[in-house]
Amino acid sequence: MNFLFLNSARRGWGGNEKWTKMAAEALGARHEVMLAYRDPAIGDRIDVEKVRLPFRWEFDPTTLSSLVRLVRQKKIDILIPTKRKDYVIAGLVCRLTGATNILRLGIDRPPKNTWIQRLIFGTLTDGVIINAEKIRQTLAQSSWFDTGKVRVIYNGVDRERLELDSGNPYEKPFPFTIGAAGALIPRKGFDFLIRAFARFTSGNQSATDSGLVIAGAGPERDSLEKLATDLGVANRVRFTGHLNNPYPMMRACNLFVSASQSEGLANVLLESMALRCVPISTLSGGADELIEDGKNGFLVQYGDEEQLAGIFDKLYRNRDQADVLAANAQRTIMKRFSIERMRTDLLKFCSETLDRKKAS
Repeated sequence: MNFLFLNSARRGWGGNEKWTKMAAEALGARHEVMLAYRDPAIGDRIDVEKVRLPFRWEFDPTTLSSLVRLVRQKKIDILIPTKRKDYVIAGLVCRLTGATNILRLGIDRPPKNTWIQRLIFGTLTDGVIINAEKIRQTLAQSSWFDTGKVRVIYNGVDRERLELDSGNPYEKPFPFTIGAAGALIPRKGFDFLIRAFARFTSGNQSATDSGLVIAGAGPERDSLEKLATDLGVANRVRFTGHLNNPYPMMRACNLFVSASQSEGLANVLLESMALRCVPISTLSGGADELIEDGKNGFLVQYGDEEQLAGIFDKLYRNRDQADVLAANAQRTIMKRFSIERMRTDLLKFCSETLDRKKAS
C-alpha cells in the first residue's frame, strides 16, 4: 500500500504532529509513504518523502490540484488527514482520484450535527482512526455517525527511540519533581494543575524540595506565570517553553500529570509512563483505558484541586509506593503500547477499509 499523510498546521508541534510522525515513519519501514505539509518546522521533523503545499483553505485550488496530480503519479492508495481542513481536502481528492480517505481523530469531542460535519464524516470519509474507546462511545451518541467505519488504534511508543532521546544530560530542578507538557492553552488545564500544586505545598510545609515543571509554549503562558505568582509558588513552578526534545526532562520527573479537560489518549502520558514516571490524569478521553487507578497511576476529576493535591502529598510522603507505581506504569506500556502493534493495527484497518470500499 502507498500512503499520503496530510498536515496543514501553520505552526507548532502537538499531538497530531507527533502521531503523524510515528505513524508515517512506522509505515514507511515497509511501504511507500509521503507527507504533504505546510509548515517547514513540522515537515523537517518527519522522515519520509514529502511535498510542501499552501493549504490555504478547504477548497484551495492549488493544493487540491497538486494533491490530485501527486496521488495519480505516486499511485497513492490511502490518504490520512489529521486536521479538520485536511479532512475536507483529503475527501475531495479521494473522490476525484478513487483513493481511500481514512482520517485520524484524536480528541474526545462530540461532532456537531451540521452539514459540514455530515459531509466530512459521512460522504467524504471511508474510515476513521481513533485512539481511545471513549471516543467511539462519544461518536456513537450521534445517531447520524456511522461507527461501523471507526477503529480504535492505540498510539504506540517507540521504546528504543525514546531511550535514545531521553539519554541527554538533564539537571533535575527539584528533588521531588512533578512534570507536565503540552500547548499552553485553556483546554490543557495547566491552571488547575498549578492551583492543585499550590494547595499541596501549603498543606505540607515540609515539602520544600518539591517543584512543578511545565514544558510547552502557548498564549496562556503569561496568565499561568501570574497565577503561580499570585498563589505564592512562582519560585517552585518552572516554565521551560517549547522543548525540541522533552524526554530528558520527563525522565527526571517523579510524577507526570495530564490535567486536560478533554483528550483522546495523550502521547505525553504514554511516554512518561515508558520513562518510569507515575502518571496522573484527569478522567478525559481514554485515560481509564490506560491507567488502573492506584495500581499504575491515578485518575482524578478535572477541577478537583483537593483530590489532585492529596495524590501529590501521598506520593511525596511514600516514595516506595511511587516507585512501585512507576514500575507498573512502565510495564503497561511494554505490554500494550508498542510501535509494532500500532503499525500492525494500522495496516490491518487500512487493508480492510480498502477491501470494503472496493466491495461497495
